[in-house]
Amino acid sequence: MIERYTLPEMGAIWSLQNEWQTILNVELAACDAMAELGEIPVEAAKNIRNKAAFNIDRIKEIESVTHHDIIAFLTNVAENVGEDSKYVHKGLTSSDVKDTAICLMMKQSADIIIDDLNKFRDVLRRRAVEFKHTPCIGRTHGIHAEPMTFGLKLLLWSDEIERDIERVEHAKKIVSVGKLSGAVGTYSNIDPKIEELVCKKLELTPARLATQVIQRDRHAEYMTTLAIVASTLEKIATEIRNLQRTDIREAEEYFSPGQKGSSAMPHKRNPINCERVAGMARLVRGNAIAAMEDITLWHERDISHSSVERVILPDSTINVDYCTRKITNIVDKLLVYPEAMLHNMNRTGGSIYSQRLMLEVVGKGVLREEAYKWVQRNAMKRWMEGQDFKTNVENDPDITKYLTKEEIDDCFDYKFFLRHVDMIFERFGL
Repeated sequence: MIERYTLPEMGAIWSLQNEWQTILNVELAACDAMAELGEIPVEAAKNIRNKAAFNIDRIKEIESVTHHDIIAFLTNVAENVGEDSKYVHKGLTSSDVKDTAICLMMKQSADIIIDDLNKFRDVLRRRAVEFKHTPCIGRTHGIHAEPMTFGLKLLLWSDEIERDIERVEHAKKIVSVGKLSGAVGTYSNIDPKIEELVCKKLELTPARLATQVIQRDRHAEYMTTLAIVASTLEKIATEIRNLQRTDIREAEEYFSPGQKGSSAMPHKRNPINCERVAGMARLVRGNAIAAMEDITLWHERDISHSSVERVILPDSTINVDYCTRKITNIVDKLLVYPEAMLHNMNRTGGSIYSQRLMLEVVGKGVLREEAYKWVQRNAMKRWMEGQDFKTNVENDPDITKYLTKEEIDDCFDYKFFLRHVDMIFERFGL
């Protein structure tokens, strides 16, 4: 079993309680910075920090009149702070605190996703080593191609997850910015040093230039990165779904005692969790499109992006967090059937060795076009008439003119195709 994660739950990051608390943290950091620069009394900043509080129900009550969430929040905070509340939000606009808070929440979300992906990569690597030399058929266009190992399939997935980790780390950097520069980003009523001090305290980078908002290309990059991660997870889930098909059945999701696959058919064992991951990936990709639509705003700002982000940011981060944990557990407990892999590899009567056979003939001085024709005609008899490929090759006078029986036998050894597997694993330090 995979251990429970120690980072905060993703849903808690996007709760109203945490969102308002994060906004309050930005406001408090701004008050501290103004006190440090002598713009407000130090005692006032201390009093604000000690007394500042909010109540979600009260905010909603005020907002029902103001129709402005940040004003409702500030009014509620002022009710708790008292006289010194006149210094709260001094020189700021709503987006200064809201956008900075959202960036903090995206950064926190990225930390959880990175942790999820690291754990998934570790599971993939462990199982890749477990099946490092387990032969299976490689398929192209869904058709048997040449032998490979199941470990290589798992190692390939871990390599892509590593790239996804790098992508999320970069996206985290892109959104880890803050902005406290006023109504249109000109610092008209606030000292730029306040922005510096606040961002330093919150471990963010000040945006070099903003309008009233932090520009949404950052959010779009974050969201498209999540969409790529979700697509990787779907890719893995889809492969497992294919391998679980009854006519392949080389691997399958763990089926727990007491689990039922169908209300009608007691024999069913369905890849329901992989199907769930595949379906949920579609939502993240759709949300990425919405994030790109948010890049275009009127002039220095409108709020057409706001309603969209209230849905896509929590939904997508929660989605990717959930699906990464889900697929990690699927792979961790994946049932693997090496005997079925070997059986499937032998189902084509040796046709999968056609390339090596052709190249051996070419190595004897035969033109490639001729060698291809000789080998293909024997392979097609297997496809169309069910004849044994190897037997036909051994009886083909054109081929046996150049290859001995021993040389033909050597062409039908799957170990030849796997001779570089250790070298590939060494590239990953495994």
